[in-house]
Amino acid sequence: MAVFDTLGISASGLMVNRKWMDAVSDNMSNLNTVNPYDQAPFKERLVVAQAVDYGSGTGGARVARVAFGGDPNGRIVYGPDHPLSNAEGYVRYPDIDMGDQMVQLMMAQRSYQANLAVVERATNAYQAALRLGKG
Repeated sequence: MAVFDTLGISASGLMVNRKWMDAVSDNMSNLNTVNPYDQAPFKERLVVAQAVDYGSGTGGARVARVAFGGDPNGRIVYGPDHPLSNAEGYVRYPDIDMGDQMVQLMMAQRSYQANLAVVERATNAYQAALRLGKG
């Protein structure tokens, strides 16, 4: 493991966590997006992370892909007064649970904070080592 691999590994974790928080915020902002009954609803975004160079001494993480979750039909709600309702009075909402999104957001935020703490501590350790070398 090289001297600065810690920074690279944590930086890759920060990037994955940022993408995760972006996906969750997108899900939360579209929670109440209504689509006409004949159109597909907004689909929950799920970030799939993958280890990079696992076991080789260096490593990190990356976003392997973005998947879509929830019921593909969404939540069908009877709302005859809604301007987007069909002739029978139905509209589609995304199948996204706000509680689950809040938990996902807290997990991504805590992981982001942990990776940031590693970067800060590694930077402090490297700076202290440089100061030792000067004295």
